[in-house]
Amino acid sequence: MTVPFREATIDLDAIADNVRHLRRLTGTEIIAVVKANAYGHGAAAAAVAALSGGATRLGVAEIAEAIDLRRQGVHAPIVAWLHAPGERFAEAAAQNVELGISSFDQLQAAAAAAMLDRPVSVHLKLETGLSRNGVAPADWGRVLAEAARLERIGRLRITGLFSHLSNTSPDDDRAALTLFDEGVAAAASFGIRPEIRHIAATAAAIDLPETRLDAVRIGIGLYGLSPFDDRRSAALGLRPAMTLRGSVAAVRRVQAGAGVSYGYDHRAETDTTLALIPLGYADGVPRSGSGRLPVSIAGRRFRNVGRVAMDQFVVDVGDAPVSTGDEVVLFGDPTLGLPSADDWADAAGTINYEIVTRIGNRVPRRAS
Repeated sequence: MTVPFREATIDLDAIADNVRHLRRLTGTEIIAVVKANAYGHGAAAAAVAALSGGATRLGVAEIAEAIDLRRQGVHAPIVAWLHAPGERFAEAAAQNVELGISSFDQLQAAAAAAMLDRPVSVHLKLETGLSRNGVAPADWGRVLAEAARLERIGRLRITGLFSHLSNTSPDDDRAALTLFDEGVAAAASFGIRPEIRHIAATAAAIDLPETRLDAVRIGIGLYGLSPFDDRRSAALGLRPAMTLRGSVAAVRRVQAGAGVSYGYDHRAETDTTLALIPLGYADGVPRSGSGRLPVSIAGRRFRNVGRVAMDQFVVDVGDAPVSTGDEVVLFGDPTLGLPSADDWADAAGTINYEIVTRIGNRVPRRAS
């Protein structure tokens, strides 16, 4: 078997299984979030896998992501919620993309994109404390009244009401939920009765049952990773979907004192063997993890030494019998004895979300 030069293997069955598990846990509709190329996993393939596992909707940030999914044959409901200033929604409406609406201007633009006998489906986003997008409480009356009017005349269909939690603490999230409930009640006073209400992402969906409502948006959990600092994937019943691997590009025996990579941040303490791994920060390997990133070669764990470069990094393998062409696993499923995305996040001072999402375009994705 030929070892790939560099490759991200995506276990689509793991994605489907993660959806099934979270559906059983939450007992509600799953909106599978496949924005940012499905957190680096490949949007179309991940979307199909999530739908096969029982997700009923897809979530993306931008309309362009939704349109790309449509072009790749994904016909399930998709909601897109982050829009450029002055965005016009004609193409989204033509492709039956549901729109997250965060302002009066966006509401008007959505209504303008409606076609004869074909209202635009919208999810009204209410600001409940995250201080990002969403209609502020002071503007709820104006926006909700106009949304109700536009629905009555057939320009819009109000499919959802939603918000987003900060995951700061259970008390903070419950306070946001209370405010959201007030927004839902305000909407009802204008005759708005959406199909679904959704506020929870993976963390709240798991830990705060009262936030599950009619649907939950599953992002990081879809890919088998934990949103929590104190619990890893296996403890949540999730299976990581991505394994990042490559092959040893070169092996070099060096003497004690030899400098390694730019700046000689590391010098060999003894005579040792160095293995060159052909992935670098252009491929998503975090430079901030230089000198701390774990890898697995032939079932043994080693550590990167020296600075991560754009295209490569170096691993000290000591006296282990490592050869050019040997497979190296950068991270994968820790239950198989591999370094995990969490291990890499810890080494780089970041979060597992960033580790998988930043994997670059020149790393081929292969479904397994």
